[in-house]
Amino acid sequence: MDAVDHRAASRPLSDSRPHASVGRFLDALERALGLVVDVVAATLLTVDIVLLAGAVLARYVFNVPITWIEELATLIFLWFGMLGVASALRRGLHMRLSFILSKMAPPLRERFESAASLILLVFLAKLMMPTLELIELNHPLRSPNLGIPGSVGALATTVSVALMIVFLLIRMWRTSPPGRFAAHLAIAVAIVAALETTTPFMEGLGNANLVLFFGFGVMVLIAIGVPIAFSFGTATLLYFLLTTDLPLTVIVGRINEGMSHFILLTIPLFIFLGLQIQYTGMAKSMIDFVTALIGNARGGLSYVMLCAMYLVSGISGAKAADMAAIGPILAPAMKERGVREGDVIALLAVSAAAAETIPPSLVLIIIGSVTGISIAALFIGGLVPAVVCMLALAIVVFARSRSERRVEAKRDLRLIGRTFIVAIPALLLPLIIRAAVLEGIATATEVAVIGIAYCAVVGTVMMKGISLRRMAEMLVETVAMSGAVMIIIALAGAMSWALTQSGFAQTLVEVMTNLPGGKAGFLAVSILAFIVFGSILEGIPAIVLFGPLLVPAAQTLGVHPVQYAMVVLLSMGLGLFSPPFGYGYYTACAVAKVSPDDAMGNMIPYLLALLAAIIVIAAFPWLSIGFL
Repeated sequence: MDAVDHRAASRPLSDSRPHASVGRFLDALERALGLVVDVVAATLLTVDIVLLAGAVLARYVFNVPITWIEELATLIFLWFGMLGVASALRRGLHMRLSFILSKMAPPLRERFESAASLILLVFLAKLMMPTLELIELNHPLRSPNLGIPGSVGALATTVSVALMIVFLLIRMWRTSPPGRFAAHLAIAVAIVAALETTTPFMEGLGNANLVLFFGFGVMVLIAIGVPIAFSFGTATLLYFLLTTDLPLTVIVGRINEGMSHFILLTIPLFIFLGLQIQYTGMAKSMIDFVTALIGNARGGLSYVMLCAMYLVSGISGAKAADMAAIGPILAPAMKERGVREGDVIALLAVSAAAAETIPPSLVLIIIGSVTGISIAALFIGGLVPAVVCMLALAIVVFARSRSERRVEAKRDLRLIGRTFIVAIPALLLPLIIRAAVLEGIATATEVAVIGIAYCAVVGTVMMKGISLRRMAEMLVETVAMSGAVMIIIALAGAMSWALTQSGFAQTLVEVMTNLPGGKAGFLAVSILAFIVFGSILEGIPAIVLFGPLLVPAAQTLGVHPVQYAMVVLLSMGLGLFSPPFGYGYYTACAVAKVSPDDAMGNMIPYLLALLAAIIVIAAFPWLSIGFL
């Protein structure tokens, strides 16, 4: 998978043509629109954080709950989330599969890139009219507390789609000669016009349509480089147009609904919290303490990386952020100590996968929100499975560190004490977060706000603090990352809804519940399936798409939903960080500056250890539900 900044990669092409003046105008237009989007979205995110902080303060300090804040915060979330989707498109942050394209010759890859952009343009253009219709349909509706028209939320989708069309057209202009750009635009207009007059002529194929659109169609779209979220959306749109009489406002409504669940507001809050942890130096202080404590032992820095990943994962919840916080600090020192480069990458990647169930993980929040499993129960149930995975990886570290150079220096007690004192504020944060959730003191959203306030105060007073410029950059980065995640949830949710309405969900449940071996067979197939889903689809789309379908099947067979969630998330993480398709593996290589080819063979023992841990967790339900 990759996320490429198409602006920087293609700008020289635009400036070298006779139409350079048009290119300069489009550059200026994009910068102006991008600035407006970033400022408005960052401001809305700030307002939401302040509102939620006020709600927490009113509830826990003054004992006066303010009921309308959740309603307003959700509406604001929908707006900055939709603006974040457009911002992510402008920056090239939407997740896509790049492995197949990277193996192609440049001319062929360029053709597929153009085709992917054309498909995305058609999808967005075809959604434009239904978004306007949804505004009209929702306008008579009023929110229960504030009486805000329903059209206000629907308008966010229209604005986002329009912005994405503009940003995409500018990108296509930059990457194509004028003649080819005009041809692509004409083709897009022709396809949209043809789809306007198309009738559902494929109804007679029945369930074969599911394989055609949601099986073959999605995989082809992903393979040619269409971002995963929009691959789901395009397949769903074509399914609606060619096989049903349902209006496309249904898809837009599902997108709006998928982007406006209050619990999902936790995602941008924890992303922002993770960025705070990095930029205040709190993550580094934890790593320094663990390094001083156990770093001198044989294999010590490997154990430090393992422990650090678990500590940081519990705070940020975002794997890329975790690896970015830890890799640059520990990877060079580990290489100097004699650790194989491949082992550095393997441990960085697989420990990130093994930490998926440490609260407050974003994937825990997402699977809870789409399946109805209690997020507090998931937070409790994720702790012991994470320890099992950590021990499995530690065994591999012990076995592979025998050839590592021994460090003769003794532990420096003064250094341990000094780094511990500096790390105390950072070490307290995960304890505060977990205690608040596990004791039922606060919801996941409230805990995120508490964490943000804690970092703002402690980071400024005791750490290096964050400048206003950096704070603005963090807000913009949070909005774009959140948009890239939320549109996956929304469009995968629309696709999942279509599968459910078609009867596929019931068929899937029947097949899965009648597998040979009963519960054990079901869990074994689930492990294998989610390893594949995590590798090809990336974790969040796999969860949103298949979680709501398979959790009921698990419950039918007597598998506790919390245990099943742990098995699913860890299996998905294993696939996500497994070469050659798992994009998490390539992220780890980029963070540690190691060639993916050099590290691939070293992944095997660590991946096998994690697989063994998943099997143990699947075999012993107590590990997941013993403390519920």
